Amino acid sequence: MQVDWFFILEKILLISGVLVISLVVAMYSTWGERKVAGIMQDRLGPNRAGPLGLLQPLADGGKLFFKEEIIPGSSNRFLFILGPSLAMTVACMTSAVIPWGDTLTIAGHTVSLQVADVNIGILYIFGVVSLGVYGIMLGGWSSNNKFSLLSSIRAASQIISYELAMGMALIALLMVSGTLSLKEIVEQQRHSGIWNVFLQPLGFIIFLICSFAETNRSPFDLAEAENELNGGYHLEYSSMKLGFFLFAEYINMFISSALMSTLYFGGYHFWGLDSLHLSPNLLTLLGTLVLFIKTICFIFFFMWVRWTIPRFRYDQLMRLGWNYLIPIALLNMLITGGWILWHQH
Repeated sequence: MQVDWFFILEKILLISGVLVISLVVAMYSTWGERKVAGIMQDRLGPNRAGPLGLLQPLADGGKLFFKEEIIPGSSNRFLFILGPSLAMTVACMTSAVIPWGDTLTIAGHTVSLQVADVNIGILYIFGVVSLGVYGIMLGGWSSNNKFSLLSSIRAASQIISYELAMGMALIALLMVSGTLSLKEIVEQQRHSGIWNVFLQPLGFIIFLICSFAETNRSPFDLAEAENELNGGYHLEYSSMKLGFFLFAEYINMFISSALMSTLYFGGYHFWGLDSLHLSPNLLTLLGTLVLFIKTICFIFFFMWVRWTIPRFRYDQLMRLGWNYLIPIALLNMLITGGWILWHQH
């Protein structure tokens, strides 16, 4: 059996590149969050470590690395370590099926800027994202701290509630596109010239709201409510175990932003991009840059909302998910089905 070493090298480099970029984006999202908060609160934000405070994430990372690591004596040691490890692993796995660009031609070989172009990419993302709650549950339960346990229960019920509405919003999108492949969804938007946000505006709004809940971002950060739970599920964590939970949150925010850009805003496509008289490789790299710009805009929106809207009460959080978002998502599916039938006949 012949081994395609170029293919193996290509995938190793692509996986390593996506992983490194995810970690760097997560690291500098902490700097961006503090800068956005500073601007909105009329202060400077980080400005001591390096020019414009750009070395602040490195200082914070070094502080976490060298902090004393404490594992509570009454905790379940194995599960206590497994919780943040699982949260970090799941956060990094979701990027595997996102198309970061079209194809490059290198030394006569065609290289796709997607780790795995599976035809059930959306189902893969839902399956992997659903595992993320186990990291939070294990972290909260294994700490043997009642505040952490309450926080993990909140997180589990919140994610279950909002995944239903998110799934229904995506079903309407799949009815329009007819495929589960993220690459194919992007190519459909590219060839038609119409982004899915114009075909599914209600579905996008539902997906956006559910993304805030899925990533535990304000105003849905009830699992980390300091005024009620003293910090939440990672209350007993220190050093890099705490860092893993924090990194996982920012990686999830990055991947959610990239996913919304891919599903609803054309991914690496932008109007007029294909009409530029550039080489195919340059067009691919430009398309990748376009996707990252869209993603950064969504990340800024996540941060903007955090420092603008106060968090909900927990009963308001549940009521929004079950009494409003799920019925609206069902209505959106019904309207989409009716529109497809009318268009066919």
